[in-house]
Amino acid sequence: MNLDTIQQDIASLPPDAQQIIVELVEVLKKRYLQNQQKSSENSLQDWSDFIGCIEAETDLSKNHKNYLADLVFLWKKQNHYIKTSECDLILAD
Repeated sequence: MNLDTIQQDIASLPPDAQQIIVELVEVLKKRYLQNQQKSSENSLQDWSDFIGCIEAETDLSKNHKNYLADLVFLWKKQNHYIKTSECDLILAD
């Protein structure tokens, strides 16, 4: 079925039947949005197992720019071209 056929079918129904369809669509939208929110919450919970599983410098959150500059230096030293912006590194061969 395509959208045009569905619209024609709905238009051919009496007003009370059309109202039932409108109410059904509202119920389905609410259910879908609730499931979508639960899904996004679950995806966040799934990542919680990874918190603290990687070791890094204790001051990384404060000195990330220094560590990033060191990384850029090392890449340049290995003859890789690196284009930098404020937030992204684009590595090109």
